[in-house]
Amino acid sequence: MNNPFSQLGDLKKMRDQAMQIQKELQSEEVRIEKNGVEILISGDQKIKEIKVNGKNDNDVKEAINEAIKKSQEIAAKKLATMQGGLGGLLGQ
Repeated sequence: MNNPFSQLGDLKKMRDQAMQIQKELQSEEVRIEKNGVEILISGDQKIKEIKVNGKNDNDVKEAINEAIKKSQEIAAKKLATMQGGLGGLLGQ
């Protein structure tokens, strides 16, 4: 008989690894300068700074971060519906 709880240790290990990667991504930064626009973004896709012709534009930064957050929520919902999600790990 297959014990569905035997894989919980593996699931916790995967979760811990994902959290560590997320933490590492938060500390990474990419700076792009093109056509008078400068963008600083973290590895976890959060806009940290936007400058247009040398001037900060916090309204644009906040709007872009909101758009990224919503797109990530959509992606998370799609991934959650995939076969082999948590139910697959637990043998359901």
